[in-house]
Amino acid sequence: MLVKIKGSALVGMNAITITVEVNVSMGQGYTVVGLPDNAVRESLHRTESAIKSNGLFMPRTKLLVNLSPAEIKKSGAAFDLPITIGVLAASEQLVHTTDLNDYIIMGELGLDGKLYPIKGALAMAQEAKTEKYKGIILPLENFQEANLVEGIQVYGFSTLSQLLAFFEDQSTYQKPLAQTAYHKKLDANPLFMDIKGQAILKRALTIACAGNHHMILIGPPGAGKSMLAKSIVSILPPMSKEEAIETTKIHSYNRQYQFNQGLIYERPFRAPHHSITDIALIGGGFNVHPGEISLAHNGVLFLDELPEFNRSVIEVLRQPLEDGYVHIARAQFSYQFPSKFLLIAAMNPCPCGYHTDPNKKCTCSKERIKAYFNKISGPLFDRIDLQMNVSPVSFLDLQPGIEDYDAFSDLIENIECTRKVQYKRFGEERGFRTNSQMSTSDLKTYCQLDAPSEKLLEKVMNTFHLSARAYTRILKVARTIADLEQSNKIESKHVYEAIQYRCNERVGEDKYQP
Repeated sequence: MLVKIKGSALVGMNAITITVEVNVSMGQGYTVVGLPDNAVRESLHRTESAIKSNGLFMPRTKLLVNLSPAEIKKSGAAFDLPITIGVLAASEQLVHTTDLNDYIIMGELGLDGKLYPIKGALAMAQEAKTEKYKGIILPLENFQEANLVEGIQVYGFSTLSQLLAFFEDQSTYQKPLAQTAYHKKLDANPLFMDIKGQAILKRALTIACAGNHHMILIGPPGAGKSMLAKSIVSILPPMSKEEAIETTKIHSYNRQYQFNQGLIYERPFRAPHHSITDIALIGGGFNVHPGEISLAHNGVLFLDELPEFNRSVIEVLRQPLEDGYVHIARAQFSYQFPSKFLLIAAMNPCPCGYHTDPNKKCTCSKERIKAYFNKISGPLFDRIDLQMNVSPVSFLDLQPGIEDYDAFSDLIENIECTRKVQYKRFGEERGFRTNSQMSTSDLKTYCQLDAPSEKLLEKVMNTFHLSARAYTRILKVARTIADLEQSNKIESKHVYEAIQYRCNERVGEDKYQP
């Protein structure tokens, strides 16, 4: 007997419907075809044990399982459940099979019939809704995640026996209680208001948050670079529901994601170690998965000690910094993961770290400093909007003072309002774009300069031989500064301030000579 069950497979950030065809006929042997990986091939062993644990039997005739379309690779143990239901229906042990094709069924099985959570349930639920299925059947631990999608009935079960009882009599099903929103706890990162001194850097961080502009901090050890970077999470505006769903979809690939936590509303903060590989950073691998830059989507990617990263690793950031996504090509398929993150990088001014420290003597030669900065290519450095020097904090600035909570609240409100202005300017249909993501046509429309500003920018371009990309970056930062001041026009003072934030355009050549 031939039975068809509907399942789902992840391709990049989205899911596609897979037809699980199970045929029980005369003969001997179990076979799974349709480009399965080892985890899928092993499914029949788990299926057999789970079926027997529930008092049923595994057919001793020829059993053929086909996963269609066959040209798409299937991976993971999530096909255990649709294969099991298909085997029971094809061997006529599951009588009520008339509405099996109305559901997407996915889940990993234990040997005793227990259902274990799978990754990508949110994407699968969205695909089930798009293709207008009656519902999606998943392990109970995936219920909260999949239930975030409105307009599709989600069914969660803990064991195979509960699912079989559901097919016998659907009226006995009791929907689990679910929260539609979950605010993920912030890590113990320092708050922006805890930073002592560093007024100029605080201003630069505000601009970075408001317009999502990438930033690099250059200064001696102990100057507060890491603390500045980590504190940025406390002033980033909360994500919209659409951004939260997109972020949760990405993190559902991650093993650290808690399947029952629901939406992730707090912006992610990723700080990979400098020993990370290019695949771990950009994504990919044998079973393609998102990397750190995608896990930082809608949040912050912090790269501390930037020159200590392998050059081939950080060079892969060039295209995602420009496009906001990463494209991973394979022989049979290509994958695309979003990566609209805010890059905050930190580094020392020289190998010993004390070249710009007025209180300590640098022991590095001119050649060592130049070689140190050459670990970061010019094209990558050119893509960083805000390039800031970090000076050591004085003793007086470190003394405890009165915390101005009202000013902190006003700052957060100003950043949030500035983001809303940008969302309204570019339209929701363009995916909540910020000033850092403006196109060439956007620059012509929203970044027009008056004559004094044009003259100022021309002088700077000719004096410091800035690139065309640096020119557009300055315009984007100036637009954000104007938005923070609720100004429709970009004035000379906005351009002048934006120029100051590229003070290290010639870093490693003139300014940092011993």
